[in-house]
Amino acid sequence: MPSPHALPPVLDRLDAELDAALDRLMSLLRIPSISTDPAFTADVRAAAEALSADLNGMGVRASVRDTTGHPMVVGHIDGPEGAPHVLFYGHYDVQPVDPLRLWDRDPFDPAIEETPAGKVIRGRGSSDDKGQLMTFVEACRAWLAVHRHLPVSVTFLFEGEEESGSPSLVPFLEANREELSCDIALICDTGLFAEDSPAITTMLRGLLGEEITVTGPDKDLHSGAFGGPAQNPIRVLTRILAGLHDDEGRVTVPGFYDGVPVLTNQMRADWANLGFDEAAFLGGVGLTTPAGEREYTVLEQIWARPTCEFNGITGGYTGDGFKTVLPSQASAKVSFRLVGTQDPLAIRESFRAMVTAQVPADCTVSFAEHGASPASVMATDHPAFAAARAALSDEWPKPAAFIGAGGSIPIAGYFKTVLGMDSMLIGFGRDDDRIHSPNEKYDLKSFHKGMRSWARVLAAL
Repeated sequence: MPSPHALPPVLDRLDAELDAALDRLMSLLRIPSISTDPAFTADVRAAAEALSADLNGMGVRASVRDTTGHPMVVGHIDGPEGAPHVLFYGHYDVQPVDPLRLWDRDPFDPAIEETPAGKVIRGRGSSDDKGQLMTFVEACRAWLAVHRHLPVSVTFLFEGEEESGSPSLVPFLEANREELSCDIALICDTGLFAEDSPAITTMLRGLLGEEITVTGPDKDLHSGAFGGPAQNPIRVLTRILAGLHDDEGRVTVPGFYDGVPVLTNQMRADWANLGFDEAAFLGGVGLTTPAGEREYTVLEQIWARPTCEFNGITGGYTGDGFKTVLPSQASAKVSFRLVGTQDPLAIRESFRAMVTAQVPADCTVSFAEHGASPASVMATDHPAFAAARAALSDEWPKPAAFIGAGGSIPIAGYFKTVLGMDSMLIGFGRDDDRIHSPNEKYDLKSFHKGMRSWARVLAAL
C-alpha cells in the first residue's frame, strides 16, 4: 500500500486541474460516437483514437484494436512490483439523440449549466458513459503527474459497442484472454445510491430482449369494408401482451420464476434501513403508485425481482390525422430483466411457445432476438470490496453501501465467465441524469468527487 502521505497531493492535483479535466471531457463529448447508426462509424473510431492518444500522452501503452464491429481501446501501465493488477472497463459509444426536438441544446455541443440543484455537464454521453469513464482516467492522470507511477497495475479496456448490444465483446475477450485477465475488474457504468451516498453495486439483473411481429392479412385493409370479419393483428398482439402479467403484477410465462432467489429477512432489513423514499422516487417522474409485484417494496422490485416490460409497439397508421385501416402487421418489443440463476435462453423458448399458442387462425407470428444475458452477483468477500467501500466513505459525506441495480451490465458476467475474475462496479451517476433520454447531464459534483473517489480507491487497492 502506498504511503499515507502519497494520496493528499494527488487529491490536491485533481482539485487544481478540474477545469483542464473538464476541457478534456468536453472534447470527448463533442464526438458523436453513436454506435447503433452506421452513419456515425467514423465518429465512433474518432472517439477511440482520441482516447488512445490521451492514454499514450499519460504514459500508458495504448492502442486501438479493430473488431468485426467498432474498435476497442486497450492500454497497460505497470504499478510497483507485487502490486495488484486491475482491469478498468468503460464504454465510449453513446445512445442516439432522438427525438432531437426535445433537447434544449445541441446534444454534441456540451456545456456547464446552472440548475437549482447545482452545476451540471449537459450533453449526450456526459453520464453514460464518457463522464464516468473520464473520472478514472483523470484519477490516473493525477497519480502519474504527482508520483510518476500508479499504486497498482492497470489495464484499460474501452468498448465502442455497449449501446448496440456488444456483438464484438465476447469474441474479443476470448481472443485476448491472457492479456486482459487481472486480479479484479473495475466497472464505472453505475451510480450513487442517493445524494452524497456512494455505492458499490453487487447485484445486476440480466436482460433478455424479444421482438414479436404478428401478421394477418396480406395487405392493410379498409376498416369499413373488412372490420369485423378480418383478423386485426393489433388486437391479437395487445391481447397477448395483456396476458403476460396477472392481477398481482407477476409474469405469467411458464417457468419464468425458476431460479429466482428468495429474499432473506436480513437482506430485506438491510435495504429497508437505507431509507429509500418510494414516494420521492416515483414522484420524480410524475407517478404515485407502485405497479410491480404487490408483495415487494419498490427497492426490492428494482434490485431483486425479475420483470417483463413493453418497450415499443407499432402497427397501423400512426401519423398525423386519422386513417381507418386494419394493419397487415403489428409488432412489439419486449424486454425481461432477470435475477438469480434465471436462464434467459429457457425463458426465450417458453415465451415464444406461449405467444405462438395464442395466435389465432389467419395470423402468424415471427420473433427477432435482441440479446440474452444472465444476472450477476458479486463476491463481496473479496478484500477489494471492503477496501473500496472504506475509500469511498472517506470521500463522501455518507458511508458507502453495497447495493443492487435494476439495470443490466452484461460485461460483469462476461468478465467472470470468460476471464475468470470478479468485478467491482463503482459509479457516480444519479437517477435524474436522463441517460438514454434528451437533455442528458452529469453533475459537476459527481465528476469532481468521482475523480477524487477513484484516486482513493486506487490507493486502497
